[in-house]
Amino acid sequence: MNYRHAFHAGNFADVLKHAVIARILVHLARKETPFRVLDTHAGIGLYDLAGPEAGRTGEWRDGIGRILAAPFPEPVARLLEPWLQAVASVNGVTRPEHLVADRLARYPGSPLVVRSGLRRDDRATVVELHPADAATLADLFAGDARVKVIELDGWLALKSALPFKERRGLVVIDPPFEKPGEFDRIVAGLVQATRRFAGGTYLVWHPIKDRAELARFHDAVAATGLRRVMAVDLSIAAIRPDGPLVANGLLIHNPPWKLDEELDLLLPALAERLALAPGASASWRWVVPE
Repeated sequence: MNYRHAFHAGNFADVLKHAVIARILVHLARKETPFRVLDTHAGIGLYDLAGPEAGRTGEWRDGIGRILAAPFPEPVARLLEPWLQAVASVNGVTRPEHLVADRLARYPGSPLVVRSGLRRDDRATVVELHPADAATLADLFAGDARVKVIELDGWLALKSALPFKERRGLVVIDPPFEKPGEFDRIVAGLVQATRRFAGGTYLVWHPIKDRAELARFHDAVAATGLRRVMAVDLSIAAIRPDGPLVANGLLIHNPPWKLDEELDLLLPALAERLALAPGASASWRWVVPE
């Protein structure tokens, strides 16, 4: 599977990933002490929805486009607001409620979603291996002392950038799934990273193409001995073996307190709004509890 992100910016997978990242940052910001975020596979940070990639696929219309199609009930809208504020900012809009899908020009990748949740003393390290993409990121964050851009393999960054001197924070692992064995690399990476930084929150994004493969991945994570690991998944239609990507998931280690209660509100609303065909669903469960 080749997940070159420019083709998929703003799609249903980004909706789930970025909405949850933004919620985790809200929780981190509730304590006065600074935190840091490490984004291991950062991409270019900002995507042109009319560009040759996103404009060709138009996947954003069934992602962020559907989210903006109608208001959500107030409790759900409140949970989505931090993420949508990042979307509003890159489109020159003051408030999320003023966003209009047909006028959307740009979509923020995870580095910009992260920056939108940083306070003055919080920091982010964003890592990208592709030289041109890393240069684009460096230009995007030029002049912002809170964000450090590193051109490096994201898996190596899990060794070199941890632990955080801030002693708390979020690690976002969003590999491209361009090579076989990515789930195995995730498990190995989590084990190595948590040995260096056991108290951090880790969020891993992954596609779901095969439920049996997903179960093996969860079993492998459980076998590592890690505790407090939750799995979140969102499907917009029933999975077909040779069909397009219609399901994705998050693995979250050390989720913030009460994130599960927020997901109980958020996930059904997202599944209903983003559904394209029968089989759409969203849920979370503990892979490994306390």
